Amino acid sequence: MAYVIAEPCIGIKDSACVDACPVDCIHPKKDEEKFESVEMLYIDPVECIDCGACVPVCPVSAIFAADDLPEKWSDFTQKNAAFFGR
Repeated sequence: MAYVIAEPCIGIKDSACVDACPVDCIHPKKDEEKFESVEMLYIDPVECIDCGACVPVCPVSAIFAADDLPEKWSDFTQKNAAFFGR
């Protein structure tokens, strides 16, 4: 997985990262059914192309390269993948 969305996104769900992603790998979008029922946004580990376009636009600094993810949030790698059934 190239990038992971972690705890700072919980309750925020700012869509700047969704708009910045060139391969549409961040979900759910505001117009998707699951948007209201989930607590945060997620990056699809298969679709992500490791471009990093999402990182600078995140207003709460919730997106990390997998290798740079703080240990305290290591479980978010699996949470992101699980959202997509991976």
